Amino acid sequence: MASNGHESIPDIVIGRLPIYLRALNRLAEEGQEITSSHELGQRLGISSAQIRKDLSHFGGFGKQGTGYQIGYLQEKLRKVLNIEQEWEVALVGIGDLGKAIAHYRGFGDRGFHIACLFDSDPDKVGQTVGDFTIQPLSDLPAAIESKNIRLAMVAVPAPYAQEVTDLLVKAGIKGILNYAPINLSVPAGVQVQYIDPVVGLQRMTFYLND
Repeated sequence: MASNGHESIPDIVIGRLPIYLRALNRLAEEGQEITSSHELGQRLGISSAQIRKDLSHFGGFGKQGTGYQIGYLQEKLRKVLNIEQEWEVALVGIGDLGKAIAHYRGFGDRGFHIACLFDSDPDKVGQTVGDFTIQPLSDLPAAIESKNIRLAMVAVPAPYAQEVTDLLVKAGIKGILNYAPINLSVPAGVQVQYIDPVVGLQRMTFYLND
């Protein structure tokens, strides 16, 4: 369940809101000012009824027969998702995947900014990736406190992911995006989301049985 003042809202609903916002951003880039749940549903493969039900948890954003003002709905969804501000993010694990994440340019215009990079490999510490110098894990607690960072991404090999997570939680991190193929144990009040491309592929191969 959500824990930011909307405890009764299922987490699966919260998970669809960024998808709606992404579609709205695309429509706005195309110069469109008004949309409908039917149009959003066609673009996203989600029923219009589900979209209306999801949005109704947060108030009325549209009028029957006139649809949604895209700019207004974008603003409201950003407020619901707490991305009116820019969130600084720590990235731990600067292998091939970590470097790709560090170079990714899609964070900035969607509410996030990678603020610091960490790795345990002494051969990597001190190297630069983009605008950042890789720091040792021993610097992590002080850096997170000084920058008031609350979000982190973990891109380390699976055997080290829990140890890194424990360090992050102890330093005050409240949200972790985990790329390591392992489930993490975290205390109550810490959010974890998982990105594992193999799981996504395995989910699809279920349907490829002909």
